Amino acid sequence: MDWGMQNRMARLIQDDGHCLFLPIDHGYFQGPTRKLEKPGETVKPLLSYCDALFVTRGVLRSAINANTKVPIILRVSGGTSMIGKDLANEGITTSVQEMLRLNVAAIGLSIFVGTDYERESLLNLAKLVDAGEEYGIPVMAVTAVGRELGKRDARYLGLCCRIAAELGARVVKTYYCADFDKIVNGCPVPVVIAGGPQVDTEMEVFEFIYDGMQKGAIGVNLGRNIWQNDYPVAMIRAIDAIIHHDARPQDAQEVYNIVKNGK
Repeated sequence: MDWGMQNRMARLIQDDGHCLFLPIDHGYFQGPTRKLEKPGETVKPLLSYCDALFVTRGVLRSAINANTKVPIILRVSGGTSMIGKDLANEGITTSVQEMLRLNVAAIGLSIFVGTDYERESLLNLAKLVDAGEEYGIPVMAVTAVGRELGKRDARYLGLCCRIAAELGARVVKTYYCADFDKIVNGCPVPVVIAGGPQVDTEMEVFEFIYDGMQKGAIGVNLGRNIWQNDYPVAMIRAIDAIIHHDARPQDAQEVYNIVKNGK
């Protein structure tokens, strides 16, 4: 790994080997998302608690202050929408020159294993890795499952993560599930936990993050369960306690309650 790649990875993954990434890229396929209608306002109080922001170039330019010190992971796949025929039919939307102009720390795209567009999405990843490696930019692969929720099991996600690593992804983002250690143990690159839809209680989030970390994940790439929470700052600080301070779920809940109540 040359210096540029090492430096970018070091900005993303902290000295403790862990990371808290905050995604706000949801609008690229689902438009204005609840509590993300004005993304700049949503993330402003959260930026000091995250290790990187996962975002599209349009929102980065229009809503994120260029003075930010938070590293940027740039979403570079797209071309489909929630009302289109198939979310899996994505392409690469951003040139290497644009990635360099935006001074990003990493680039990310989705792969759709087992869909009609499996081959296209995996070749998108391979081509993006080629471009990223040439300029020292790491690629994060996102194991997308779309509407096929039945695929959120260790066998399927383990397959997706291993393929992504084999094609050169430096980091893989995937969903938490039972037997999560099987996914991590079969993936030779770092794994971060995706959040998915907002759940009913904060404790559910704390528990799956804690268990995932215990089973080998290096951190999270979590959005809706933070900024759709009624107390997003309390939520991100509680998650930070798990990721960077070895807090257990009950400790994280205490952090959440203290910050929520302004104590």
